[in-house]
Amino acid sequence: MVQPVSKPQRQAAVRFIFATAVLDIVAMGVMIPVLPNLIRDMVGGDTAVAADYTMIFAVTWGLMQFVCSPILGMLSDRYGRRPVLLISIFGLGIDYLLMALAPNLIWLYIGRVINGITSASFSTANAYVADVTEPQDRAKAFGMMGAAFGIGFIVGPAIGGWLGGYDLRWPFYLSAALALVNWLYGLFVLPESLPPENRAKGLNWAKANPVGSLDLLRSKPGLVGMMSVSFLFQMAHVVFPSIFVLFVGHRYGWGPREAATMLVATGALSVVVQLLLVGRVVKALGERRAIIVGMAAQIVTFVIYGLAPTPTIFYIGLVIGGLGGLIGPSLQGLMSGRVEASEQGRLQGASSALMGISSIIGPALYLSVFAFALRHETAMGLPGLPLLVAAGFGLAALVAAVRYARHEPV
Repeated sequence: MVQPVSKPQRQAAVRFIFATAVLDIVAMGVMIPVLPNLIRDMVGGDTAVAADYTMIFAVTWGLMQFVCSPILGMLSDRYGRRPVLLISIFGLGIDYLLMALAPNLIWLYIGRVINGITSASFSTANAYVADVTEPQDRAKAFGMMGAAFGIGFIVGPAIGGWLGGYDLRWPFYLSAALALVNWLYGLFVLPESLPPENRAKGLNWAKANPVGSLDLLRSKPGLVGMMSVSFLFQMAHVVFPSIFVLFVGHRYGWGPREAATMLVATGALSVVVQLLLVGRVVKALGERRAIIVGMAAQIVTFVIYGLAPTPTIFYIGLVIGGLGGLIGPSLQGLMSGRVEASEQGRLQGASSALMGISSIIGPALYLSVFAFALRHETAMGLPGLPLLVAAGFGLAALVAAVRYARHEPV
C-alpha cells in the first residue's frame, strides 16, 4: 500500500483517489443543509442573527485553511500524499462527531476550527492527481475530481436534508461515520503517489507560513496571474455556501429538504459537465477558452439568482451555471503544468491558502451584505444583493482570465 504508483497503476490510482474524494465530499455535503439551521435554532430562530454567527464560523474556517494548508502541502511534498490524506480524513471524522454532540455555539465553533485545520484532503488529492497524470491529461483528470465534488453534493445534501427533516443532529453523526469509513478505505487501499526520488529534500519551515508559501507563485512565470484568476473566481463562488441556505429559506420559504433538492440538482449538473464535457471542451477550445466560457456562464447565473422572483427562474440560473464546471479543472490543469513534481503539494497548499483568504473575506462580506439587505428589505427589496456582488467578482475574474490564462513553460 505504501509503494509508489507505477505507470501501469496510474489509472487505478486515479480511481482510488476519486472514490476517496467522493466519500469525503459526501460527508461534507451531508451537513450543508442543516448547519445554518442548527445555528439558527441555537440563537432562537432569528435569521439575521444566524447570518452573523454563520459569518463568524465561516471566517474562522477560512482562517484555519489559510494558516494550515501551506504546512500540509509542504508535508505532502516531503513525506508523500497518503499520510497527509489519512490524517486529514481521520481528523474530519472526529470533528463531525464533536459537532454532532455540541451542546451550544461554543462547541460548534470549536468543531469548525478543527474542520478548517483538517479539511485539506481535497487539495492534497489534487496534488495526488497531478502526480499520476501527464500534463496533457490533467484537465480531464481534474474534471473527474470536480465530478467527485459534484457527486458528493448530490448524495450528501440529499441525505442531509432528509435526515435533517427529522433531527438536525443526525446528519453530523452520518458525516462522522462516512469520514471514518473513508479513512479505513484509504488506510487499506490507497497507494502512495509520490515516489521518494520526487519528494522535497527537506522541510523549509520559512516557506510553510501562508506568506512564505506564496514565494512559489512569484518564482514561476505567469503563476501569480493565474492564481489571481483562481482567487477572484473563489471570491465569487464562495457566495453560494455562505448564504444559500439562509437566502432560499428567506426568499422562497425553503426548508432543509427543499434546499437539499436544489443542491442535489446543482451537483448532478456539475457531474454531467465535469465527467462528459470538460475533456471534450478543453480538447476543442483549450483551457483558456474553456475558462472564459465557464466564467461568463457563472456571471449570468449569479445575476439570475440575485434577481429571481420565483423558484422557477432560480432554476433557470442553475442550468446556465452548469457550464461553470469548466472553470476549476481548466485552471488546475494550467497551474499544475507550471511547477515540478516535487512542488505540486506546495502549489496546492498555496492555492488552498488563497482559497482560505477568500473563505475569510467572502463569507464576512456576503453575510454582512445579506444581513444588511434583510434589515433594509422594506426600503431596498433586494435580498439577493450578495449574489450581485458575486457577479462583480466573476466579471473581474473573467477579465483576469482573458489576460493571464495561458500556457507557459515550467
